[in-house]
Amino acid sequence: MSENVVHLHKHTDTPPTDDTPPTVLTVVPDAPAAPIVPLWVRSGRAVKTAATHERTKTAARAVARHSLYTFNGGRIVARRTWDGRTGARYERMIRAAEAAGNLEVAEEWEERLQRFRAARHHRRMDLLHSPAEAAKGAAVGTGMGIGALVALGVVMAINNGDIADVITPLAATINFIATLIRIVQIVWGPALTIGPFLALLALWAVGSKQQAAPAWSMPDNVRSGEGEPITPSIVVKALRDLGVPALRNAIKEMGDAGASMLGPIRIAGCGVEVDVTLPSGVSTIEVQNRRRKLAENLTRHEHEVFINLPQAARTVRLWIADSGALDQPIGPSPLMVDPSLTADYAKGRAPWGQDLRGDAALLSLYQRMLLVTGLSNQGKTAALRALALWLAFDRSTEFRIADLKGVGDWAMFDGLATVLIQGPTDEHVIEATEMVEDGVQEMNRRIQAPAGTLFPPLILLVDEAQVAFMCPAKDEQKRPYGGQRNESRYFMACRKIQNQGRAVNVLLWQGTQDPTDQNLPKLVREGAHTRASLALGTESQARMALGDKAVDGGAAPHLLRQGLDKGTLVVASDGIDIPAGQASITVRTHYISTDDAKEIAARAKAVRDGVTTLHVIDRDQDRDPLTDIATVIGTAERMRTKDVLARLGTLNTGAYGGWSFIDLKRVLDGTGAEPYKSDGVMVIGRDRLARALANRDTEGSASATE
Repeated sequence: MSENVVHLHKHTDTPPTDDTPPTVLTVVPDAPAAPIVPLWVRSGRAVKTAATHERTKTAARAVARHSLYTFNGGRIVARRTWDGRTGARYERMIRAAEAAGNLEVAEEWEERLQRFRAARHHRRMDLLHSPAEAAKGAAVGTGMGIGALVALGVVMAINNGDIADVITPLAATINFIATLIRIVQIVWGPALTIGPFLALLALWAVGSKQQAAPAWSMPDNVRSGEGEPITPSIVVKALRDLGVPALRNAIKEMGDAGASMLGPIRIAGCGVEVDVTLPSGVSTIEVQNRRRKLAENLTRHEHEVFINLPQAARTVRLWIADSGALDQPIGPSPLMVDPSLTADYAKGRAPWGQDLRGDAALLSLYQRMLLVTGLSNQGKTAALRALALWLAFDRSTEFRIADLKGVGDWAMFDGLATVLIQGPTDEHVIEATEMVEDGVQEMNRRIQAPAGTLFPPLILLVDEAQVAFMCPAKDEQKRPYGGQRNESRYFMACRKIQNQGRAVNVLLWQGTQDPTDQNLPKLVREGAHTRASLALGTESQARMALGDKAVDGGAAPHLLRQGLDKGTLVVASDGIDIPAGQASITVRTHYISTDDAKEIAARAKAVRDGVTTLHVIDRDQDRDPLTDIATVIGTAERMRTKDVLARLGTLNTGAYGGWSFIDLKRVLDGTGAEPYKSDGVMVIGRDRLARALANRDTEGSASATE
């Protein structure tokens, strides 16, 4: 667009010359004016704003709500009246009993219906004769009343001496009746006007009390349902709206509107529990598959509703949490608050957490292989470590631990475990495999012992076991350490222990994440007696972790919320109390931090003799038995000979796995550190052994000098 240029000279007292530059002004055309919005458009916008305003919506909901209160209140009153005048109530109860298959109750309600009909017939027959009898009664009553009034007037006339008093009582009565008629005439007009409004108010009160209006018309605080208590009507309505036609039709036909399906609603921890007997034609799986919709119908989140199958047939057990209750932490572990707590491997139960009912979840570890799995960073190591920390207070228990993550989660067991391997590399997997294979040899040694021999528990614990199964390394004979074939060393060692280790208290505990057929073989996961799962991604993973039976029975770790339900386990085991008929139980575990675990481990070390922890398993080097004996005794003042033999076998199975007391005595004879009796058992003294080593070194130095 071209510009209009105007040359002007500044106005000064000095006349302009040719050298004086002119002042240039640029005249820019006016910008186009804003378009004019038509009036009807602005009016439409205003109407739309007013119609969509929150106050308008609130007012519209209020009008609809109170109108529906009145309308539905009339329906409720009409139904109550109909039920009271007819046998409809009895007929509904008969249909409900028949639908539930309870013929005895149906017969009882049939008898009640017959009695009701007989009484109604008797009343109707009485009404046929009542008009004549009422007329006779009215005539007799009127005559007697007039006679009494006249007699009263005669008495008054005799007393007062005035004959006019004879009709005084009768006249007073007539005047009273006339006054009543006058009052009725005055009140009748306004009553006819106000009466309908009072009737509508009564109907509104009935509808308001029953909340007889759709949810969308309710106020925000009521419509949200936050914290709404669970009642039988809410449960039945949630089931009716579940989208199962057979269930919906059966509830409609029931005389009690479905209440007969429900057992008692019991308070269970931070929620309630109720058993629902489903009508014929409705399968439990149809309810289980609609867990999310059922939870929403109950104004709960999906994770706040659990569906299990109890022992009774055609029954589902619903556990419904209080709103937000599962987001609140549970209390600290008894290991943290009770310093005097002890453990008993054979008879005790580990305090693992709380079930959904708020009861303590206690797990027996006696002769049970253990598998804990879940997605990464969901609390698997903490849950597994809590069990090991409790069992560490049983002095007879020996731990051999391989932590294939290697970030220090198990470092506090240095001084508690006889073997502690920490690291994620192939070399650490090789050491972990050899540790488990040593456990196999110890198991075989125990199996060959005389019948009736009691053995202390030996726990072989492998955390992040999927690293071992996925390890590509091979030994000198080209046998893989990882994998799931018959030549896979770690896999075969696990299978051997799971097959026979339980009988001689050699147990395998494994923690693994994100289970698949590759990183957690089927035979290994099914060899665990106690299977526990944190949050998982899919139902197929849940079946790998817990088995088909538990998942078909309602176990759903794949429905736990990743990151929000940390430490919540679904457990399938005979070592924990599970309600009759259920295949699993949900446990919210006590969280024990790494720092707290160190304090608990320190207390466990205080009740034990000093334990020497091996961090590397030596294999092929020449052994010095005297030095190795001193190594396994460590800082203990003395140690029983059988414990020394067991720890020597752990140190090097090839060299000491077959040793007996005779071999141990042969090595120590003549050294000054021979076994001796203390408190009735044969022991080896640390100080005597130290002197024997010192004397041997001194004699060796002297011989070398000569």
